[in-house]
Amino acid sequence: MTNVTPATGKPALLKINNYFYRRGGAEAVFLDHIAMFEKAGWDVVPFAMQHELNPPSPWSDYFVSEIEYGHDTGTLNKIKQAAKIIYSFEAQRNIKRLIERVNPAIAHAHNVYHHLSPAIFSTLKSAGVPTVMTVHDLKLACPSYKMLRDAKVCEDCKGGRIHNVLVHRCIKGSTVLSTVVLAETALHRSLGLYRNNLDRLVVPSRFYIDKLNEWGWPREKMVYIPNFVDIEAFETSWTEGDYFAFAGRLAPEKGIDTLIRAAAQARQRLVIAGTGPEEAALKALAETLGADVVFAGYLSGEALHRLIGQAKALVLPSEWYENAPISVLEAYALETPVIGAKIGGIPEMILEGETGLMGMPGNVQDLASALSAMNARSPQERREMGRMARQWIAAEFSASAYLGRTTELYATLGVHLPEPQRLATHSN
Repeated sequence: MTNVTPATGKPALLKINNYFYRRGGAEAVFLDHIAMFEKAGWDVVPFAMQHELNPPSPWSDYFVSEIEYGHDTGTLNKIKQAAKIIYSFEAQRNIKRLIERVNPAIAHAHNVYHHLSPAIFSTLKSAGVPTVMTVHDLKLACPSYKMLRDAKVCEDCKGGRIHNVLVHRCIKGSTVLSTVVLAETALHRSLGLYRNNLDRLVVPSRFYIDKLNEWGWPREKMVYIPNFVDIEAFETSWTEGDYFAFAGRLAPEKGIDTLIRAAAQARQRLVIAGTGPEEAALKALAETLGADVVFAGYLSGEALHRLIGQAKALVLPSEWYENAPISVLEAYALETPVIGAKIGGIPEMILEGETGLMGMPGNVQDLASALSAMNARSPQERREMGRMARQWIAAEFSASAYLGRTTELYATLGVHLPEPQRLATHSN
């Protein structure tokens, strides 16, 4: 029988993530999942890290103390932080208290490494709580989680050769940080903290399922559940502008250097929304090439929707193994087609010639051709691509589809919504 919270008679879902505020794609999925399952009749209890940007929560007393790498701290604090990164006894103590308080029917984790640490999974296992984890990156295979080195795809750690994370100083070019992550990975694998304690991995892209399987994860332990957007939260009455758009962090692996060169070659206007370490270099490149590029800075909410909604297409020129970018789904929800690189999970999210176009990653000529081909279509043709994209995600990448797939996964682990709540949910 599914565990229920005595006060409400509802099943308790323990939701776990390092951060409890909207910080990136993983946090968006985590927080939207909470809202979705609360609406569906579950008692959802968060477990995360304390942070000044967290919204108020009645459960915050159970959150673990903050670890932030960008803060200046003394040597002793750095040693303490390194120990917590590798194995957090504090997280184990706090989640044990939380389990005793709420008696969760199931736990669903997202990103836990470096802050909460996977030490919590052995605590959940000992308490008999079924546990699943959504895979947002490749940390379960690659110690530095991106399979990326010097802005190039790297799989040197395949086959257990994790010493390469230190050899290549993959963590911010630092010997110290790379040593910590090597120690972390070696300990976690020797204890089987992920492999022995997680019941299922929720994987948003088929590419990541294949890649993790290549690196030794059993396929039967993984379940494909794509990310979602609530299309009703996105307007579609946009008037197209004369530009292409990029939105995201300005980092080397995003391929923005290639995009600026392609835009210059195709003589297309480009608006870039975002900030990051490559900003100054990218601005200098655009000026050197005489490219028609506008750097709009960080945008969010309505301003970001407007930028993408009025663009001829959103461009994702990534040069690393992207998982399942929510930005693609958001562009489709705004009825904007997408031009994406043929790498990682991106090709799964583009119906070539119907919802967007593709080019080879890192190939300026290929991307320039895609920009020119999209520009050659009429505004009506581009709008039709956008409409088809929105219809596609309304069926395959909707909130209701995600809820159904995830609820079905929980059911395979013996966790069900009690009948009265299930009937009430279906009648809404």
